[in-house]
Amino acid sequence: MKHIYFTVTNDLTYDQRMHRICTSLSSAGFKVTLVGRKLKSSVPFQPKPYKQKRLRCFFNKGFLFYAEYNLRLFVFLLSKKMDGICAIDLDTILPCLLVSKLKRIQRVYDAHEYFTELKEVRSRPIVRHFWSAVAKVAVPRFQHGYTVSDGLAKEFSITYGRNYLVIRNLPVLTPLQQNVVREDFIVFQGAVNEARGFEYLIPAMRSIPYNLVICGDGNFMSQLKDLIQKNEVNEKVEVRGMMLPEELRKTAQRAKLGVGLAEKEGINQFFALPNKFLEYMHAGLPQIAMDFPEYQKINQQFPVAMLLEELSVDAVANVVNETMANDTLLEEMHLQAIKAREVYCWQQEEKILLQFYQDLFC
Repeated sequence: MKHIYFTVTNDLTYDQRMHRICTSLSSAGFKVTLVGRKLKSSVPFQPKPYKQKRLRCFFNKGFLFYAEYNLRLFVFLLSKKMDGICAIDLDTILPCLLVSKLKRIQRVYDAHEYFTELKEVRSRPIVRHFWSAVAKVAVPRFQHGYTVSDGLAKEFSITYGRNYLVIRNLPVLTPLQQNVVREDFIVFQGAVNEARGFEYLIPAMRSIPYNLVICGDGNFMSQLKDLIQKNEVNEKVEVRGMMLPEELRKTAQRAKLGVGLAEKEGINQFFALPNKFLEYMHAGLPQIAMDFPEYQKINQQFPVAMLLEELSVDAVANVVNETMANDTLLEEMHLQAIKAREVYCWQQEEKILLQFYQDLFC
């Protein structure tokens, strides 16, 4: 039985993507360990078919956190027996590279994001220079890897000379709740980070006569709360913070419209296929999204969303109000989402993942 270690920088609790990957591999006969970090807010582990481990750090943000976590991760991994190791994103790639070389084992890069193109990285020259240097040194040394969209796979090929597989982050197909009555509210679920369009969405709420429920957390949370206060929409906007996956699904299935905005800030945003787009689709929820390539591909086959070409306060307000007022359109998008979820689901995508790892160790 081959033992694979996966490394992330989150606390594992809300990482649905890694839960899907690790569960699929465990079910296929691999031994799997997922390593993350322990936070003060971390809740106890729930039983999983794979092993979970959290590393405790003194620092929890900034350069000192990354330096400490990478050192602790390296020391931890060095003492473990394994047959393969997978670095999830650039912020755990160096320990995985070093350990794989010392142990002479297979290494994989899970390029979930184009890390150096994140707005929070691109907007800080020193930070971007550092991570770009890490990527230049490490990524070409990972012959095996995968990413989440065709656009990102092409960019990795151009920049680093690596032809990575595409394994999309599709939800597990599960039964929808029966006899659920949709309520007149809008939902945003996912990371509350920079470049997610909150500077447009929150001011737009002044002219949108519906409530907005925000489920998530991230590096833009304090700015989000300031925007809500500044625009005097406290009574319209509810911020619920992080929620367990099952609660997220229930909320999405009760909402009338999902919102997933993004600024065209770099390659990562433009070629991404975000979790929220797929989660809304699996909830049968009509949605507003951006007119970016990966959204277009799905929407041409199954029109599940209204795609915005322009990101502005007026454009957001207009498309939300027009969509919410059009029951025929909402019903059509709902029916298309029901069809799409049968095609774009993890039960289909995991076959690619399992073949990848079976080929890796054959």
